[in-house]
Amino acid sequence: MNVLVWLKRDLRVHDHPALVLAAGLGPVLPVYVVEPELWSQPDASARQWEFVAESLADLREALAGLGAPLVVRVGEAVQVLAGLCRRHGITRIVSHEETGSLWTYARDRRVGAWARLAGIEWTEVPQSGVVRRLPSRDIWAASRDGFMAAPALPVPALRAVEGVEPGLIPSARALKLAADPCPHRQLGGRTRGVELLDSFLAQRGEPYRVAMSSPLTAERACSRLSPHFAVGTLSIREVVQAVAARAAERPGGRWRGSLSSFQSRLAWRDHFMQKLEDQPSIEVRDLHPLAVQRPRETDATRLAAWANGETGLPFLDACLRYLRATGWLNFRMRAMVISVASYHLWLDWRATGQHLARMFTDYEPGIHWPQVQMQSGTTGINIPRIYNPVKQGLDQDPSGVFTRRWLPELAGVPDAFLQEPWLWPEARRLLGHRYPEPIIDIASAAREARDLIWTARRSAGFADKASEIVRRHASRAPNREGRRPARRPQHAQLSLPFDT
Repeated sequence: MNVLVWLKRDLRVHDHPALVLAAGLGPVLPVYVVEPELWSQPDASARQWEFVAESLADLREALAGLGAPLVVRVGEAVQVLAGLCRRHGITRIVSHEETGSLWTYARDRRVGAWARLAGIEWTEVPQSGVVRRLPSRDIWAASRDGFMAAPALPVPALRAVEGVEPGLIPSARALKLAADPCPHRQLGGRTRGVELLDSFLAQRGEPYRVAMSSPLTAERACSRLSPHFAVGTLSIREVVQAVAARAAERPGGRWRGSLSSFQSRLAWRDHFMQKLEDQPSIEVRDLHPLAVQRPRETDATRLAAWANGETGLPFLDACLRYLRATGWLNFRMRAMVISVASYHLWLDWRATGQHLARMFTDYEPGIHWPQVQMQSGTTGINIPRIYNPVKQGLDQDPSGVFTRRWLPELAGVPDAFLQEPWLWPEARRLLGHRYPEPIIDIASAAREARDLIWTARRSAGFADKASEIVRRHASRAPNREGRRPARRPQHAQLSLPFDT
């Protein structure tokens, strides 16, 4: 029996449950469907596709070594899969369970409906700690622990379905994606992912716990594995087990704390993915409908200034320009840019979230949208955290190296005024129009946002709805390596993010 393996965000041959299952059933046809409609969505970008294309090229080489060429087709998923099944006598499709955007959720439902009508058996298998149709959040941690403790799967021996043209991997231009210059983007492919993992565990990760907060040090000290998780060139399980093996060596220095912190982030990653699996509407609807009422018609001028790094708030602007050029930003700075957009600028999180999604090479819907809502104050169960971008600049970039690198127009501003150039007596004469005046007053904007947020939190029905959300999403959230925290307040359980 010929078996089609529908590859989506699992672009590897190592620890690949769907590929292993298919290999035991018969000759395998590994297929990746390039879906133009998916890549035209407002959360997609050329930088993301280029990372995927590089990962596909690496996967094609790995599969060729196993004797089963990767087949790439461009088109609508149902049409492509139906055509391949018809031409090659396929009655069985195997893929992983994808926790993705609302678009991919709807597409999977279409594929499922077609498969049932066509008499095609479609089997979806887990590839992470996320549990589909989870009956109770209280059993999640144990389930996740069990999956991560199971041995990583070996690369299977494959028999190929014969006589299939592999097809070309299209370019971003061929997909008509908008120009998206990202000169310092990470490169895709499992080979590069393994190199990053090895260097993180051998050397780069030692200062991780203390270095992850500043964009100056996080660029090297963070694992930088997040885009590889997003497209599946590495499995979460193999990384969890590699980190555990490194910790078992009992390395000295700062390693113990840093490895423990990283293990926590890996567990929290699955926790947030589970939130989106349980409630896909998090992508578009406030988790707590009474938490805050921002205008849905976003101020276009403020949105553009924020997105382009032209708000007149130096550290914020430097972070957004860095993101545009690299496709990555450390977590604390991700939280800050969302916080300022949602509180100080009072912008709708859907608009700012879509911009950030496009900019992040490592965009992962299950991490992104719960975090965007959390940092925007719409979960109703987290204490609102209104970051002061001036204070963050002083704390995270005290020498001004990062700010000046990405805002060269401020190179001549003295250190004492770098994060508040509007206070510099020479600003008007020496800066002129090269750098804008701040578009908001930080103190008054934060005060107004805080008043509105807390007024909403005191409204009738707010607390009851918050308790319901806690029961649905936050109970028994993971601690280090997925273990349950002891006596931890439930409302705090969503506050620890996966740090990239």
